[in-house]
Amino acid sequence: MSDSASLEFKLDYLGTKNIAIGEVVCSKNISAGGHAWRIKCYPRGCSIEDEGEYTSIFLQLVSEAKNVKAIFDVFVMERDGAPSSSDGDRCVRVYPPEGYTSWGYPQFVKRSDLESLYVTDGWATIMCVVIVVRDDPLDVPPSDIGSHLGHLLDCPDTSDVSFLIDGEAFPAHRAVLAARSPVFKAQLFGSMADAKMSSITLHDITPATFKVMLRFMYTDAFPADDELGCSQPEIFHDLLAAADCYAVDRLKLLCAKKLWDNVLTDIIGATLACAETYNCPELRKKCIDFFAEEKNFKKAVLTDGFVQLVQKFPSILAELRLKVGA
Repeated sequence: MSDSASLEFKLDYLGTKNIAIGEVVCSKNISAGGHAWRIKCYPRGCSIEDEGEYTSIFLQLVSEAKNVKAIFDVFVMERDGAPSSSDGDRCVRVYPPEGYTSWGYPQFVKRSDLESLYVTDGWATIMCVVIVVRDDPLDVPPSDIGSHLGHLLDCPDTSDVSFLIDGEAFPAHRAVLAARSPVFKAQLFGSMADAKMSSITLHDITPATFKVMLRFMYTDAFPADDELGCSQPEIFHDLLAAADCYAVDRLKLLCAKKLWDNVLTDIIGATLACAETYNCPELRKKCIDFFAEEKNFKKAVLTDGFVQLVQKFPSILAELRLKVGA
């Protein structure tokens, strides 16, 4: 939406012929878009570098307001009352412009052109139009597809497959899992025997871990720590391992972020081992950089996690020493 106003700015050409460069003549205030505006004209220019050869014209927001988007149209009127096709311009700006009180054209029109082409009876007419563009969008609520899919997960009667883990069943929907995980897609729609089974037994994952991962695959939302029932690093290790196994990449990175956000010298070894084991280069780099600080390295090498890290990945010790030495 927009609201506009126009003003015929009458410039006394003869009366301003000897005015000082930089001296301004202002119009009366006009109203557009609920704001007061005025035209600022410098008959012999606003800059001494132009040596008085140009007339400058600017639009100023008079009202105390911020972030008002406006279009400023300005053109000289011909002697016959028609707008000039050569001496006119348009700018679109957010007012007030940063660092300025107004915005416009320092070299709007040459005074010699005004005199030879436009001045009538000593006066020139400059038409100024202000169009305020209102930011009045139609509000659209954020996507709630995750909420709807979460409700779908809570309706076991609509499921077409079930996963059994340590005696606990988890109803699910093949299409949703296939869309979220290429591993599940191959398992549920490929040539594997599981594709024909209505109940699939999973190993090497706990019910608690699978429950969180399954909810994430439907809602794309990471649970809060209190929802997990445990904020210890082990739950994030397990989730990262499951996300890696089923190629749920965003969940994997969210787990890596959680581990990094809670990193300490006494668990950095286990965290780096997790990154190495489950191919998480983002978390691995963070851990290596953490070890690069000598004070962290000296504390971390005394922990059981570091001993287990070196036992599992012997080559990493040389890399860490090189990093610390650098």
